[in-house]
Amino acid sequence: MSALGRLVPPPGLTRRLSLQSVLLKTGDGVFNTGSAVFFTQVVGLSIIQVGIGLSIAGVLSGVAAIPAGRLADRIGPKRAWALGAALCAAAFVAWPFIDGFAAYVVMVTLYSIVENTADAGRQAYVLDVMPPAERIPTQAYIYSAMNVGSTVGALLGGIALAFDSTTLLRWLPFVTVVLFGLNAFFVARLPGAPRDLRTREEAKVRPEGPSALANRGYLALQFCMGSLWTNQTLLSVLIPLWLVQETDSPHWLLAWLFGTNTVLCIFLPQVTSAGVKTLGDGLRRVRWSAAFFMASCLITMVTHSTTGMVTGLLVWLGHLTVTGAELATGSAGWMFQAKLQDPRRRAEYASVGGLLSQLGGRFAPALYTWLAMEWRHVGWMLIGLMVVTAAAGAHPALRRAERFAEEEFPGEATLAIIS
Repeated sequence: MSALGRLVPPPGLTRRLSLQSVLLKTGDGVFNTGSAVFFTQVVGLSIIQVGIGLSIAGVLSGVAAIPAGRLADRIGPKRAWALGAALCAAAFVAWPFIDGFAAYVVMVTLYSIVENTADAGRQAYVLDVMPPAERIPTQAYIYSAMNVGSTVGALLGGIALAFDSTTLLRWLPFVTVVLFGLNAFFVARLPGAPRDLRTREEAKVRPEGPSALANRGYLALQFCMGSLWTNQTLLSVLIPLWLVQETDSPHWLLAWLFGTNTVLCIFLPQVTSAGVKTLGDGLRRVRWSAAFFMASCLITMVTHSTTGMVTGLLVWLGHLTVTGAELATGSAGWMFQAKLQDPRRRAEYASVGGLLSQLGGRFAPALYTWLAMEWRHVGWMLIGLMVVTAAAGAHPALRRAERFAEEEFPGEATLAIIS
């Protein structure tokens, strides 16, 4: 099969979920591309205020994550997903009329909460409706589709920015409203998951089993995975900043770096996740991720002392290896979600896992930048060692989560009723 052929999902629900992902991320990318300009020139905020608002929203949406996940488990994953998607679309209607810091904080917080709820419902829905053998391949197709949508959205947002019109930028969120509205309609038309088909009386019954917060091994594992996901900080922040400030490479090389990452993350997820069948395979991908991450750090740090084409080639190779870390981390994470979440509380697990993953990587932008720019070679090696340590910690955390699943999760007979 050709690379393009592998990109096309098989007919059925996997293809529908992939098309939905393209639609969602196109709408997301349209706004995100110009969001910095929108918030500063239209809403009238400073860059510092934008950052503070996002931090406040992150804290408050994190507090709301657990009850939001529990609500999704009560009402059903597709219902929660569709409701969250519709509210996301409604939120963007208000953006052109927002003025000032207080209104911005309220809106970005509310949006973060409903977005997290929708995502928890989506993750639970995919695991509920897909047969076990198709869960990882479907997640890989969805990941590719999301990268396609983000690319298309970024191109559309870039075209809008090229007009350099504040008026056009003010009303740009309505493009996202349309796309998000179509996305919500698309989600609502998907077949219901088993838990969406329960009667009203059945839905009122609290899910059995211990809370996700009681699964300490899973919490620790998600924290470690958050540290592994700091490969995104290398990709989008640290390596570009290093290229601009510490090397003699031309700035246009940044476009080549991001282009390479985008293409690989569109075409390769199905390939890199193909051999992930067991938790042991997932741990192997964790080790791969740490190895790629460390290789990227060692390669990139050398470019401080090289010149010309050698520097450009090494920076590109550093970006290539950290893309390998991203792909390996993704395939490991999908396996852990499929095997280590209580099927009765999948949305709650998705919310709690997302929160712990964020906490595991929240330190990265500031700390990594400081280490690399101030300590140079030593700093890069420390960055790599932190991720290697997180990968090592993922192993005992997974074993503890696996024991918890064996002791607390429903047996095959009960699971057949649930899913």
